[in-house]
Amino acid sequence: MNSLDPQLNDFPAAIPVFPLPEVLLLPGGTLPLNIFEPRYLSMVEAALGADRMIGVIQPLSTSGLAGDPPLYDTGCAGRISRFEETPDGRFLISLKGVCRFDIAEELAPRDGYRRVQADWSPYKGDLEETESRICLNRGRLFPALRNFFKLHGIEADWETLGEAPDERLVTCLSMICPFGAAEKQALLEAPGLDERSEILTTLIEMGAGQHDCSPVRQ
Repeated sequence: MNSLDPQLNDFPAAIPVFPLPEVLLLPGGTLPLNIFEPRYLSMVEAALGADRMIGVIQPLSTSGLAGDPPLYDTGCAGRISRFEETPDGRFLISLKGVCRFDIAEELAPRDGYRRVQADWSPYKGDLEETESRICLNRGRLFPALRNFFKLHGIEADWETLGEAPDERLVTCLSMICPFGAAEKQALLEAPGLDERSEILTTLIEMGAGQHDCSPVRQ
């Protein structure tokens, strides 16, 4: 964390949320977004004028976002770390994942975008230095990852992946790998990095045809 990152005591009680199916933001990760829908343009403008915090959360419905479908109970808040306004009126933003939250209550919408009362208390550990607490089995992960990427047509810089710290690698792969909504949510709700790395490795093994277990379900 740097001096611009909010501390837990500074977190707002209410935050806007951006429902995105099969999209994952994790603490420490960076999520680029192309904002063009009017209500979400209003959301970004409001966030830029306040604490820059936006919650990313998955809808429970897999049939789209029409009618404001129910949301999963847990999401992750990100701080707008970069933004650009395009000539055609869009926002290109980067959200830096800060801390997970549970929805305590959904609030009345504002300018069309959804807002929630956020409970940050279960996730104080998201703000702590955690690199020393993760134990990633790279000898198990990387052979499966090579097959997984090949099957999904994903190109990778293997040297860079091999040199990445464990925490950054787990966060990046969890966010970018093409898992379903339930799998993404399982990664988000993992109690800690060790549990997330185990779930991630198992999902990649399954996706590469190297694991006999059924997919993770919520």
